[in-house]
Amino acid sequence: MNLRTNQRVRARTSRLSAAFCLLMFIGIGLDTARAQAQTRAYVTNFLDNTVSVIDTDTNAVVGTIPVGPAPLGVAVTPDGARAYVATAGNNSISVIDIASNAVIATIPVGGDPQAIAFTPNGTRAYVTNATDSTVSVIDTATNAVVATIGVGDTPVGIAVTPDGRRAYVAAVNSVSVSIIDTATNAVATVDVGNGPYAVAITPDGSRAYVTLLVTGGVSIVNLATNSVIDSVPPVGPSPVAIAITPDGTRAYVTSAGFLPPPNNVVAVVDTATNSVAEDIAVGNYPDGVAITSDGTRAYVTNGADNSVSVIDTASNAVLATIPVGRFPEAVAIVPSALAPRSKDDCKHGGYLAFGPPAGPFKNQGQCVSYVEHQQHDRP
Repeated sequence: MNLRTNQRVRARTSRLSAAFCLLMFIGIGLDTARAQAQTRAYVTNFLDNTVSVIDTDTNAVVGTIPVGPAPLGVAVTPDGARAYVATAGNNSISVIDIASNAVIATIPVGGDPQAIAFTPNGTRAYVTNATDSTVSVIDTATNAVVATIGVGDTPVGIAVTPDGRRAYVAAVNSVSVSIIDTATNAVATVDVGNGPYAVAITPDGSRAYVTLLVTGGVSIVNLATNSVIDSVPPVGPSPVAIAITPDGTRAYVTSAGFLPPPNNVVAVVDTATNSVAEDIAVGNYPDGVAITSDGTRAYVTNGADNSVSVIDTASNAVLATIPVGRFPEAVAIVPSALAPRSKDDCKHGGYLAFGPPAGPFKNQGQCVSYVEHQQHDRP
């Protein structure tokens, strides 16, 4: 199935009509790393060319930020200082300073940028460019593109491993995920099924979950062998975004359901059994999804309803519905401050997950020293 991105962009304004079809696709809400304490969620509003800022304590919109045209993906830097927004209408990234909620830079990238993922240390941002079949690599210190990497046909979703060594890219007009070696920019592939759309990686870095837009399922990739080891049966029509809880026990999958009637369900996948444990009714055309750093809530954008649903992950009940701009696409949450509690938290690249005030740590030894110091200072 050939899901051309130029058709997708032109069709955005008519997605609420009967002309919806599987030839369109949507933006994703990507997971963000852990960092400094701020309680904000950033939501891209595709038809308004804005980003809504939600206070996640009160679930109220506290700001609206103009960005470039047709904003899709959004991600927050691991230190919680900036939000990067992919604006498909002008092939660029709008960089928002979170302290001031102002755009401080605009970075030209490839054609129809979709999603953004950061390395755990925050030094690089990886951007999928759908019409170019490339990934742009941004140096976040200079906000300049330092490399352009060819990947599969029509890349949409992307995720970086917890150790920062690889980026996994879902190319929707193919049957494969491209695997980028972040040190060399070399690319390998793994076949996952028809229409890979979004990628989420478990917190321990052992598996990647890939949504399949065409078949409706989810493929699970063993990252040690880069091979598919399991799959989740169809989770709904046109599954798109996926987010995994910080404890790695569940994955929340949105299904946009391009064909009428609109879909309004988020599937909860039990990662122990790789089966759907529950379906949660939300708004119409659920699209992006992000989970808070403590894992207690999931935020889901509802494109057709111009709203965001807030899910209590303990009960899987919808706690609130927040009005935002027109056709919300993706959501990213500014991560809360987390510090290592034991030496085990520092192992296997875990030291990269901790930002201010504890980190960032340059290596495992620094992380271990922090834990030892904290333990020594406790009464």
